[in-house]
Amino acid sequence: MCPKRSPLEMHRRRPSPSGMTIEELNSSELVALLGPAEDATTRIQPREAFSMSMKLSTTFMAITFIVTSLFAFSFGCVARISILASYGQLQSTHQPPHPTSTLSAEGELSVKKLPAPTILPGKEVPYTTYTSKHFQMPGSSTSNTLHIDRSSSVPSSVKEHRNSSLFGLDGPNMNEHVHNSDDSGEHVPAGQHLLVDFKDVDSEFLNSEERLAQAMIELTNESKLTLLSYHCHSLVPIGVSCAGVLLESHVAFHTWPLEGVITMDLFTCGGGLLIPLLPLVEKLFGVPRVPEIGVDPKDIPKPTMLWSHKWRGFRHGYDPNAEEEEGDSHQYQCLDRWVLGKLNLDIKKPIASTRTKFQAYDVYEVMHPQKRDIVSYQKSLGQEDSYEARNPDLFAPNRILFLDGVSQSTRYGDASYHESIVHPAMIAHDSPERVAIIGGGEGATMREVLKHNTVKKVVMIEIDDEIVGLSKQYLPEWSDCSNIECSAKWCFDDKRAEARYEDAMAYFINSFYNAGKEEEKYDVIIMDALDPNDGVEFATYLYTDDAYIQSLYNGLTESGILVVQVGEVPASGAPPDEIGAFKNRALMLKQLEQVGFKSIHLYEEGHSGFMAPWATLVAFKDEDTRNNWYRNSAEVDVQIKKRIRKATSRTPLLRNFDGSTMMSYQITPKGFRRPTPQKTKCST
Repeated sequence: MCPKRSPLEMHRRRPSPSGMTIEELNSSELVALLGPAEDATTRIQPREAFSMSMKLSTTFMAITFIVTSLFAFSFGCVARISILASYGQLQSTHQPPHPTSTLSAEGELSVKKLPAPTILPGKEVPYTTYTSKHFQMPGSSTSNTLHIDRSSSVPSSVKEHRNSSLFGLDGPNMNEHVHNSDDSGEHVPAGQHLLVDFKDVDSEFLNSEERLAQAMIELTNESKLTLLSYHCHSLVPIGVSCAGVLLESHVAFHTWPLEGVITMDLFTCGGGLLIPLLPLVEKLFGVPRVPEIGVDPKDIPKPTMLWSHKWRGFRHGYDPNAEEEEGDSHQYQCLDRWVLGKLNLDIKKPIASTRTKFQAYDVYEVMHPQKRDIVSYQKSLGQEDSYEARNPDLFAPNRILFLDGVSQSTRYGDASYHESIVHPAMIAHDSPERVAIIGGGEGATMREVLKHNTVKKVVMIEIDDEIVGLSKQYLPEWSDCSNIECSAKWCFDDKRAEARYEDAMAYFINSFYNAGKEEEKYDVIIMDALDPNDGVEFATYLYTDDAYIQSLYNGLTESGILVVQVGEVPASGAPPDEIGAFKNRALMLKQLEQVGFKSIHLYEEGHSGFMAPWATLVAFKDEDTRNNWYRNSAEVDVQIKKRIRKATSRTPLLRNFDGSTMMSYQITPKGFRRPTPQKTKCST
């Protein structure tokens, strides 16, 4: 084919009318030559426009929209199911039994056989997505990430560890604490945080990713937690850091092998308790050091564990009509604040933790570094002839009893507290023969009463009979009467002792509210029960019920004395009892005066082992007995010599109370001597 030519080229080849070429023409001649001979538009006939219209009904448009939407929705559902099915297949078939994504700091792939997390039998684990970002840092020699192996599960014959140190062989299985169970109640934005520090641990164990990872997996499996994945780094030059993602939250730790130290934390938002897991944590991570050749194993220190437990998040205030979950009432009480939450205690050992029909019962053994020396305590346990070994009681850790999270009695303050609520009133009475104790199930109040040779009958009314048995097992010193002449080894076996396991309020109202009843009355009644500021309904009745207080008055002889422990002494800046947390105490004082007591006195004991000085109320039915309260120091010592039975050993029966102590009880604490503010009207 010939190439197309432009009009200009054709004009160049076509001669002009004058016979000249196009290059020889001037501009005007060139314009005339290039212009068209006639207007081209005059030769083109206009074409008629074509238009088309279509009318769609509203029904057709609606049906079309619905059909396309259903098709899109169905296609999306099928695609989602296919993706999830393929994801599950990848997890179960394409994931290796021991997936190791191991990357060295230099970018080279290394191989380590670390165990993979597995699913516990009978537990459904939802599918999760995984997102991660790896950084090649010079301080890390390896990096390992492992995910849960859905192709296998832990066999049902997993060894069930029992918390023998807490509960004995008959205690609950730790696997009974089901974490994050849907049937454990409403999920709330709260959880538990367990912090654990170890020292003097084997350095090879602390530098082994494999052994540490295996310990972490055993911890989560045997505590019925679900480990979704974990990530570990071997550090340069030494040390390991690991973090595990739990279905319930997380677990993490870091090691210092040269120092023999590992610190770890475990957080869960499930319903199971973490404190019962401590023996398992100590077993798995508190690995003793291996002695070197020529080193005596006795010279190798045993691993030391420090731990702290915290209630985290927000447990109250979301639904005011919802009932409290078990354990929430402990959150701001003495147990959590002064024991469980502390990480600086040299010794913090749970001795017992259980629930009776009425309350939670906890016993802990603690040693604060500012009050006792751990080295001296260790010496007291030795066999060498040292001062510590000859006097072990002086260096023993404190043992504390908690009921519903509130401290009730301590080893350090046992003598001071129980002697202060018993002996002042007993000495003030001329000859107390019949004594009633309300509460006091641990037995220490009864122990002090039985030291008086005038006592013929002491009746303890305790609603919770389990407290007596538990205290005999875990607090044997509290009810030990072996040092009292002519008594029994266990105070409750003394022939003068009687225990009634019933409601004390009902007992006194039924026996003494009607003054005409022929019931044998008591010379001294000691109420060692709940504190007046306890936030329970029964505590309010104990201190304010008219019929009960009248029955206490009627149940006393004409020279009888009522003794009531009434909680901590008001601080100098505290509001008056009438408008503060101790309003029950103020109401009781008024009611005691109304029923007929001639004299009411308040005194304090500052060595009871509590966080504040403790107050005791004593009320007298006649003035003669009240006058005995103000005997001088020598007269009180004479009465002690006459009244108190002899000891069977060289240890004196009274360790705190004497005439001088009684003189201090005769002074009312300043916190009770403030005038109550009166409402006044401003004059205009």
